[in-house]
Amino acid sequence: MKIKTLIVDDEPLARERIRTLLAKEPDIEVAGECANGHEALAALKKHPVDLLFLDVQMPEMDGFELLSRLGRDALPAVIFVTAYDNHALKAFEVHALDYLLKPFKQSRFKEAVQRVREQIARRETDDVSKRLLQLLGERKPAPVYLQRLTVKENDRVLLVKTIQIEWIESAGNYVVLHVGKQSHILRQTLASLEAQLDPKLFLRVSRSTLVNLDQVRELQPLFKGEYVVVLHDGKQLPLTRGIRELEERMRFS
Repeated sequence: MKIKTLIVDDEPLARERIRTLLAKEPDIEVAGECANGHEALAALKKHPVDLLFLDVQMPEMDGFELLSRLGRDALPAVIFVTAYDNHALKAFEVHALDYLLKPFKQSRFKEAVQRVREQIARRETDDVSKRLLQLLGERKPAPVYLQRLTVKENDRVLLVKTIQIEWIESAGNYVVLHVGKQSHILRQTLASLEAQLDPKLFLRVSRSTLVNLDQVRELQPLFKGEYVVVLHDGKQLPLTRGIRELEERMRFS
């Protein structure tokens, strides 16, 4: 009897990688793919599955909210797919739930599948569901990040959408927001603003610069292992930190 599986991730390349790896597992049957929590909720209520590959961080409805809406009786075995750091992952380890940290290796993927395969074979799904429900009860509310910034210019107050900001530079106790050909000055430190922005969208590439990852076109090498970040408009920004994270985020974005 094959293990019916649903893949839920808002990133098409991530879903494709999981689907490709599952094709090598003869006892796994991919029942479908979903790009968000709403699609997955509808699919699972209509056709329950044995195994769920679930992205934790998704817009509108994250992975935890999806599971909480399913209810205990409908909970399948779950392999979380996440970009959370190792500190946050301790929550999963405590509850004996498996996870894949993006980007993951094929060997780690096979290990996670084998663990779930053994759980299903031992008919421990009730125990797994209890631990999963305990995790859902203990989790902290998802952080809320700024969607807009208010900027005063002369007698006007402008609303700047964070997704439109290409990069941000520090200027002492101020920051400069670069939006297309315009620049806006905001009285706030870079560190305090960074804490309020979505880390999936903005990354610190140097001590004084935050960059919108959607605006990054490429990395260009200089010399002695140094790089510059090139934006879509040709702007070049020195990269002095976070090169591995930036490379991984560019690869899976």
